[in-house]
Amino acid sequence: MPVARPAAALVAGVDVGSTAAKAVVLHGASRAVLGVAVTPTGWNPRETGQAVLHAALREAGTGLDAVARVVGTGYGRISLPFLHRTVTEITCHARGAHHLAPDTRTVLDVGGQDSKVVAVDERGNVRDFVMNDKCAAGTGRFLQVMTGVLDMTLDELGDAALRGTPMPLNSMCAVFAETEVIGLIAQGVSKDDLAASIVASVARRLKALTGRVPLVPGCAFTGGLATNPAFARIFSETLGLAVTVSRMPQATGALGAALIAAQDITHGVAAG
Repeated sequence: MPVARPAAALVAGVDVGSTAAKAVVLHGASRAVLGVAVTPTGWNPRETGQAVLHAALREAGTGLDAVARVVGTGYGRISLPFLHRTVTEITCHARGAHHLAPDTRTVLDVGGQDSKVVAVDERGNVRDFVMNDKCAAGTGRFLQVMTGVLDMTLDELGDAALRGTPMPLNSMCAVFAETEVIGLIAQGVSKDDLAASIVASVARRLKALTGRVPLVPGCAFTGGLATNPAFARIFSETLGLAVTVSRMPQATGALGAALIAAQDITHGVAAG
């Protein structure tokens, strides 16, 4: 039978996503956040995962030898050699968002390669979820492509979208939508209006995901996109529901992984 380690031990969560890697170091007993780090994933998720964890440990003023348990999540989690176990990002985002705001009942996560709508119960457990991972439209990757077309940063895209008036984009495919936007630029449509149209199209894609998992009040917005308040505002307007940005939007999944690590210690869960 696994032997429980002291709940006061330090724990960590590492979330290696397609665009960014995140790490959170927690005090196991108090669940106090001691260190947070975020860095671009780059081409080597294994090295990036190790680097982001050590960055969070430096902020916490400690080293890996002081950490009792590390839980990993995200698409790159399978490449990390130092993990005690791995957990899906859906579970981790739900747990992290609920910890930051206990009234969370829906998590809206827009990642680089997929988007998710997650229904959460009063304990932060996943009740149901739906994911868009088959098409780039409706994901962060789609927005990155469009920032290149409009010659804007992601933050500039969000700010421009607030100034513009959205129009329907007819193309449902990210590749064809790019061609459509280029054509609209040639017709003289303003960048502000195009930005508004692009962001609104992502919001509509998210809304289309909610047939099985309805959006309900207590909607937490996580992921790198949530770092710009403009996107939350536009999503709120398009979805017809208040969307609240998580206090640690990019690191919510890593936080959830660290919380699960702390729970594992408390309950004496073995590595696996």
